[in-house]
Amino acid sequence: MDDSADRASPGDTVRGLLRAADRATLATTLAGEDGAAWPYASLVMMAVDHDASPLLLISTLAEHTRNLTSDPRAALLVDGTAGLDEPLTGARATVLGRLARDDDAGRRARYLRRHPSAAVYAGFGDFSVWRMTVERAHLVAGFGRIHWVDAAAVLGPSELPLAAREADVVEHMNEDHADAIGLYARVLLGLDGDGWVLTGCDAEGADLRLGGRTARLRFDETVRDAEGARVQLVRLVKRARELDAG
Repeated sequence: MDDSADRASPGDTVRGLLRAADRATLATTLAGEDGAAWPYASLVMMAVDHDASPLLLISTLAEHTRNLTSDPRAALLVDGTAGLDEPLTGARATVLGRLARDDDAGRRARYLRRHPSAAVYAGFGDFSVWRMTVERAHLVAGFGRIHWVDAAAVLGPSELPLAAREADVVEHMNEDHADAIGLYARVLLGLDGDGWVLTGCDAEGADLRLGGRTARLRFDETVRDAEGARVQLVRLVKRARELDAG
C-alpha cells in the first residue's frame, strides 16, 4: 500500500480495500444436520454499492446461498496483499454482516459493469444480487496494525446524487474520453495495456477494467454529484498529461 494508505484511518483503509477488490472469500455457516454448523468458505466475485456495501451475484444452486438462506450472517475476506514480497505486511480485512437478496436495478447494473462477463448468466432465474448490511470489520494492516472497526466508520456516503448519474458518467468517459482513461491507467496507476475502460464512479474514485484486470483511481477529494466527479476526472487527466510530458 502507498503512503496515503498508511496515513488513512482504519475505516478508510477497510473501505479502500472493499472498493478496490473484485473478489473475496465468503464464509457462511454450513446448513443442515450434516453441516453441524461447520464454517464454509467459497470464492465469490464482488462489487460494492456506492457506500461500499458488498454486492454479490450468486445462484440458489450454490452451497453458500443455501447456507445464507438458513443463516444470513456472513464474513467476507478482502485481500490487499497481492504482489507484496512479504504478504503479511499488507492490509486485509474481514467484513462481518448479514446478506440478503436485493432486487434494486441500479445495484444490479453496478455489479454487471464491474463484472461484464456475468451478464451471460445474470438473467438465469436462479441468480440474484445479494447485498451485505455491514455490521463491523476486522482490519489487519501489517504487524501491530490491527483494529476492529464499526460499520459507520467503514461505509462511505450513501444516497448521493452521483448514484443516479453514474451510468451516464461511465458511458461518457468510455465513448468520448478513452484517451484520458488510458492516461489514468498508464501514467497515474503505472499499468500497461491498451483498452482500459471505466466500470464505475463513486464519491471517492473510479473503477477501471481491462480484460480480467481491475484497478482503482482515487479522487483527490470526495464528491457528491456528477459535476464533482467531472471536476476530479479533469483534474486527474491534466496531472497525467503534465507527468507524461515531463
